[in-house]
Amino acid sequence: MKHILSVMCFVIFLMAKAQGPPITTDKPIMLGGKSFTVKTLTEIRTTNSGTATHIPLVIHYLPTEKTLLGIHLPLVSYDFNNGLNDLAIADLQILGKYQFYRKDKTGRTHRLVAKTIQTLPTGKSLDILQISTGNYQSYFGVVSGLETLKYGISSEIGYNWSPSSNLDELRVKQGFGLPLLKPQYPNKQVNLYFEYTSNWLVERGWYQLLYAQGIQYARKNITFDVAIQFPLVNDFPEERTLKQSVFIGTRYTF
Repeated sequence: MKHILSVMCFVIFLMAKAQGPPITTDKPIMLGGKSFTVKTLTEIRTTNSGTATHIPLVIHYLPTEKTLLGIHLPLVSYDFNNGLNDLAIADLQILGKYQFYRKDKTGRTHRLVAKTIQTLPTGKSLDILQISTGNYQSYFGVVSGLETLKYGISSEIGYNWSPSSNLDELRVKQGFGLPLLKPQYPNKQVNLYFEYTSNWLVERGWYQLLYAQGIQYARKNITFDVAIQFPLVNDFPEERTLKQSVFIGTRYTF
């Protein structure tokens, strides 16, 4: 019951907010059709049982200004306290988005996007959540975002279904972006990000509330991201307790 109350409070908190360009969360803002984005966001995740480093190559294509297709080709390097260590293929993911609502005003835009992630069991059964589980998973969610010249806020809520395992998960995310420079052309920006992630594994009864502090440098069509994430609430088994995650990434749009 305490997990249900925590998630309900977090959802109410999201509804009172708006959105910005995120690092560890997502956004509904899409560029023009027929464009590509190539990016990576390496995560170095440290828990009481060891360290796992997730290294994805991400390719996104926008057939139209309202649709996005993506594929995430991942590697994982892990070194656990029990002596298990290796470099291997992680779970491959296929992403789809459709923007079903858009309202623009002077200096601001609000958008809603339906999102799905199909996770294929290409990785080893390491039980590294959202990285390498060796189980098929299907995620469906909605991303909401408000961006203005002074700030941006993104919210996401969705459910991850895993029919052959006990990995069903309710996910709720929020990202707040604060630009430090005035808008300029060509684009040059330094942004701060304040991002929250709520994960509730409903069948296992595990719950996490994570906070990430990040900074991004954007120059024309290239961005560089750095963030550190740590738990605010960590109701996981002791050996699975997250100490911190460090994210380092870059993206290029053309």
